[in-house]
Amino acid sequence: MHDVSLDQPLFRVEGLTKRYGKRIGCADVSFDLWPGEVLGIVGESGSGKSTLLGCLAGHMQADEGKILYRGRNTLTMPEPERRVLSRTEWAFVHQNPRDGLRMGVSAGGNVGERLMAIGARNYGDIRETAADWLGRVEIAGERIDDRPRQFSGGMQQRLQIARNLVTSPRLVFMDEPTGGLDVSVQARLLDLLRGLVRDMGLSVIIVTHDLAVARLLADRLMVMKDGHVIEHGLTDQVLDDPQAAYTQLLVSSVLQV
Repeated sequence: MHDVSLDQPLFRVEGLTKRYGKRIGCADVSFDLWPGEVLGIVGESGSGKSTLLGCLAGHMQADEGKILYRGRNTLTMPEPERRVLSRTEWAFVHQNPRDGLRMGVSAGGNVGERLMAIGARNYGDIRETAADWLGRVEIAGERIDDRPRQFSGGMQQRLQIARNLVTSPRLVFMDEPTGGLDVSVQARLLDLLRGLVRDMGLSVIIVTHDLAVARLLADRLMVMKDGHVIEHGLTDQVLDDPQAAYTQLLVSSVLQV
């Protein structure tokens, strides 16, 4: 288990704002994320949820605000330090697994690379850990030397998850992790993710447009519209008794499908 204090947030965001010229990407976003908590960010395409996630993960620079990770502002952190953080205590699961995998490297090599980034050097140990993790994400051990392009989309996504979680990060960012997958593949992946999040005690920030995914994985929900958070609360509360007119519309449009 991580040595994280349970009486203070792991991740605190204060007044985060990102602009694209005159257009707002996200505006004055503030929230706390606690150890072992899953926060879902939902909204339609263009609502600002992906911009927010990009700023939180350090993939783009925010214009204003603070992002405090274990009390340190990652926006003012030296770049080399932030890179180390993203390879060790943080992880990012992309919607398209090809964005998060080295397609020319074997499945075992993809998982092993992240171990080597934190100092692992024994080839036998690295391969053994990689094989163990392939098993944990339901990829057969004999596929360890296969390249990701030989895998289905669902298997590529599971491989990306193994690559990200092998170093036992504290905080995982997920961008539409089930997007573009068949419904049956989605269900299996969600089940796997939910088990891993619970077993590893991960803190997760997940962006999704799919309210069913949000309900299954997230403890709390933030609803975004035009770059602003318009509703924030416990997942079941927000989905079963939405207060904002926009959230009511989102929920009812799903129920009508």
